[in-house]
Amino acid sequence: MKRTLPSILFLVLFTFVNTVFAQTVEQFFDAGNAHYAEGRFQAAIDEYQKIINNDVESAALYYNMANAHYKLNNVAHSNYYYEKAKQLAPSDKDIKNNASFAQMMKIDAITPLPENTFSKTFNNLISLLTIDGWAFLTVILVILFVTLFLAYYFSSYTRSKRLYFIGSLLSIFLAIFSVVFAYNAFAKAQKNNYAIVFAAESQVKSEPNLASTNAFLLHEGTKVLILESIKDWQRIQLIDGKDGWIPSTDIKEL
Repeated sequence: MKRTLPSILFLVLFTFVNTVFAQTVEQFFDAGNAHYAEGRFQAAIDEYQKIINNDVESAALYYNMANAHYKLNNVAHSNYYYEKAKQLAPSDKDIKNNASFAQMMKIDAITPLPENTFSKTFNNLISLLTIDGWAFLTVILVILFVTLFLAYYFSSYTRSKRLYFIGSLLSIFLAIFSVVFAYNAFAKAQKNNYAIVFAAESQVKSEPNLASTNAFLLHEGTKVLILESIKDWQRIQLIDGKDGWIPSTDIKEL
């Protein structure tokens, strides 16, 4: 009894702390939503920020934060949090729709490089789910395969065996595709380190120093891809292929 008592007390304390923490986060979220509904957008932002400061994240939280910043015409912040929301819920239509409105507030109009049909279709498929989503789907499909295969093995009816066999083959093929998508989604996430320009105006340089020539000008809210870092400089690339060096203080990584 003496040996188990500390463990029980720890478990009770751990459960209590987590319950209180969850209730506090929910209170912040509800308070933020209430402020937003009444038009107090900065107050809503302050409540949502309390949740973020506790290292809690969700698509709904980032989405609401982005909406509040959008109402205040905070170009960089709204685009930043919509992008964060899309990372967690890439197929959410409301997030995509509102993000498109926020992008229209940007000054920089950049035309992306043309993409072939196969690459575009493949990337669209990958973006349907998050990495965890593809992994979860793979597990479900594998379980389905095992279940159908066992049903095929033990079934005594020819028609049922045929259906179970076809179903098991289909599920294992889909599981393989799901693994491929999960792997590519992970590789893409590891390779693609994006950021949002937060400076109202930032002069991108040809080299990582102020004395170098100007490459191009960017404004707040523009999404960039970070290629490499040197001290206080980040080499970035735009969707049109142009690249250059920008001060680290002018951008915020996603």
